[in-house]
Amino acid sequence: MALRAGVARRDISNHTSLFLVGYPHVPRLSTGIHDPLWATALYLEDSGQAVLSLAVDILFIHHRTVQHCRAAIAQRTGLAPEQILISATHTHSGPITATMLSWGEDPTVPPPDPAYMERFQQGIIEAGSAAVASALPAELAVTSAHSTGVGGNRLSPDGTRDPEVGLVLVRRAADHSALALQMVYSMHPTVLHEDSRQVSSDFPHYTRQVLEAAFPGLQVLYHNGPCGNLSPRYHVHGQTFAEAERLGALLGHQAQAAIERLANTDFHTALTLGAASDRVELPPRSFGSVAEAEAELGTAVADYERLRRNQAPHGPRRTAECTVFGAEERVALARAQERGATMALYREYNPVEIQVLRIGETCLVGWPGECFVEYALALKAAVPGAFVVSLANGELQGYIPTPEATGYEARLSFFEPAAGDRLVTATVALAKRLQAPPPLR
Repeated sequence: MALRAGVARRDISNHTSLFLVGYPHVPRLSTGIHDPLWATALYLEDSGQAVLSLAVDILFIHHRTVQHCRAAIAQRTGLAPEQILISATHTHSGPITATMLSWGEDPTVPPPDPAYMERFQQGIIEAGSAAVASALPAELAVTSAHSTGVGGNRLSPDGTRDPEVGLVLVRRAADHSALALQMVYSMHPTVLHEDSRQVSSDFPHYTRQVLEAAFPGLQVLYHNGPCGNLSPRYHVHGQTFAEAERLGALLGHQAQAAIERLANTDFHTALTLGAASDRVELPPRSFGSVAEAEAELGTAVADYERLRRNQAPHGPRRTAECTVFGAEERVALARAQERGATMALYREYNPVEIQVLRIGETCLVGWPGECFVEYALALKAAVPGAFVVSLANGELQGYIPTPEATGYEARLSFFEPAAGDRLVTATVALAKRLQAPPPLR
């Protein structure tokens, strides 16, 4: 048998004014569409084995939404749910599609709009189904780029980051023209802040624009890797579309250069595909008493005000401001804990899904939630050739930080930091099982 591939995308932008989710305390209603939000799907099939991945321009995808979309795609295509990965690019300039318990005391945040949710889900289902239906003979190569200058660790300019950009390029076998690029890069798309009221996928829009112009006929799936503690915070010169274009184009050109180094001999017309998923029980977190949370909030506010008065640089000041946001959300979660709401959510979320798609010698790992980058690096060290996709098949009501984390992300964490090591351990076992050769008969 030989490799076949199909790609499709659907516009999931809102065409009425809706709340743009991603920043607290601002009634941020959209005033127009700067660039479309896309649901983009790539289907790969060889020798009766198949995988389907989708990248969706939205902040979060709830696991119930994933279940609904997978079931609908499975009904149309015959794929099994575990063969389908659906990730969110994590734009902070799109409509709300999932709620967070920690937002419960922010009156500016509305529930998801039912009409938009219908459009959103239908776009995912149609993109996935169309990608399967459009499959044609193809060839595939895997490479990576090294990215610098787009962003880094947002808690410390010298902190850990992951410069690798995973690249899976698919070409049409008939004429070797570009068909699809699946890319994975770990970075918060938060160039645009709460003052921007236009719908946008942020800097990934410009990354895709560069690549699709360089390779006519190409469609790009942009997956966000684990970036809980990564962002452009220490690299931006402003929170504007011009700045999003500068950073997004930089990333696009870095990926383009890596693709142009590929030789025809790097492409394969036949390869092993596979898919597997598993469930992992994550340890719940206690948010302490309301009084403790309120005292912590007071300290965070005082620290931020001191930096603001002293006209501290943007990076440290924004980090302190976000710590205030996290402390506010910890107060909301401590109150929710008192009334039993956190335990109800733990029962709904646990155990969480992990997923591995095998593409030849490469593994595309799907983790829900916003993990710190250290966990992705640990996974990649244990499973050479793996690319890790975050916010895949659901969200986790916040972050999975490292044990030493103390800022915004540590306060907005629904599970203990030990959850990260559990994800790594279970995923390594799942990947090695999927990569193992079949038993001799």
